[in-house]
Amino acid sequence: MTQANEWLRIESLDLEAQGVAHNAEGKVVFVEGALPGEEVQVHTGRRKNNWEQATVRALRRESSQRVVPRCRHFGVCGGCKMQHFHVGAQVAVKQRVLEDNLWHLGKVKPDTMFRPIEGPTWGYRYRARLSVRYVAKKGGVLVGFHERKSSYVADMDSCEILPAHISAMLVPLRRLIEAMDARERLPQIEVAIGNHHGELITALVLRHLEPLSAADLDRLRAFAAEQGVQWWLQPKGPDSVHLLEAGGVQLAYSLPEFDISMPFKPTDFTQVNHHINRVLVNRALGLLDAQPQERVIDWFCGLGNFTLPIARRARQVLGIEGSEALVQRSRENARHNGLADKTSFEARNLFEIEPSELAGYGPADKWLVDPPREGAFALVKALADLHQQPELVPGYQAPRRIVYVSCNPATLARDAGLLVHQAGYRAAGAGAVNMFPHTAHVESIAVFERN
Repeated sequence: MTQANEWLRIESLDLEAQGVAHNAEGKVVFVEGALPGEEVQVHTGRRKNNWEQATVRALRRESSQRVVPRCRHFGVCGGCKMQHFHVGAQVAVKQRVLEDNLWHLGKVKPDTMFRPIEGPTWGYRYRARLSVRYVAKKGGVLVGFHERKSSYVADMDSCEILPAHISAMLVPLRRLIEAMDARERLPQIEVAIGNHHGELITALVLRHLEPLSAADLDRLRAFAAEQGVQWWLQPKGPDSVHLLEAGGVQLAYSLPEFDISMPFKPTDFTQVNHHINRVLVNRALGLLDAQPQERVIDWFCGLGNFTLPIARRARQVLGIEGSEALVQRSRENARHNGLADKTSFEARNLFEIEPSELAGYGPADKWLVDPPREGAFALVKALADLHQQPELVPGYQAPRRIVYVSCNPATLARDAGLLVHQAGYRAAGAGAVNMFPHTAHVESIAVFERN
């Protein structure tokens, strides 16, 4: 048990951006708000047999990387956890998290650690889901992110990671919802920003649990005209989303280096950080190095974020995704960019795939793999089985190179272990991607080559 007068030295940060220390008994103590190298006294909130969770009570030695948080809601709002940590140090910690996961979980050490991908650290979030709550005790409506470790909505009137015009819109949104008849039945507003011929387009998706009155619809129209936004309504699931006013400008994001424009709906999955996405696509395609005679498979292809740029360089690209609706959107995007003849798409469950099914997709020179947080275990396991048991599909040719884009270093490390130790690959390189500055979220990219 950590004593109140005991000074703890913070050794590192964990995946939740908590300082990690050991007390005099050797027990691990996770300290909210503490940074590596600091010496702190703590107030312990939770105690378990093997660990404790605490907050800083006193600070004796301060890290040279500690900075004043830019957002005045930091510490209450749960949207950011690392604003008190210099952004350069944040990136270094994320790179170390990636390296540690690869080694400790996968027993993999890449030949090269790539320089981290970085970009704007403020106003970068072009997608966000804002919670809405009518709170009579606080005299009105709250619109924003949840409080840290709470289901309550933070009482915020600005946000430094949202674009400035969205941050400035938080208070007007509160006033709008307060005036609406349905204010107690509007749980969230999604923000999605795209562009149209270089002009930013802001879409707001209002989730409503009951039909909106004519007066409420008029209020939304007036707000759209005043703020220059599109309103989309979502009465049920994501497929129910539709424009309040028909004929609105189509949202899209661009990959100008590849002459690609990607139309999307505001409820589609797209990267929140468009600048970093452009850099990431360029890095991934540079590592993939697709040649004009090559066939490439893009696993977990989404809307075609990587498929279509690859198709500018390769002979043929097959994109595979779990949703038939997404596959149809990918086909539309391929036609929109004049790439229908160089691409094909298929829907299937990629969390269940047998070696024979994998081989059925035919040989590919290279793969691009971009899975959700769960990773690509079934896919990689099927590839490993084909390598270890060639009699399963005689003559199967595995891809010479795999570029793996990850949003979870733990599942990347697990899959990397399979690729290196069971599928005949070596880890040629890996690096962190700071897609979400000031958060503990770690994105990364890795490349594997056949031995």
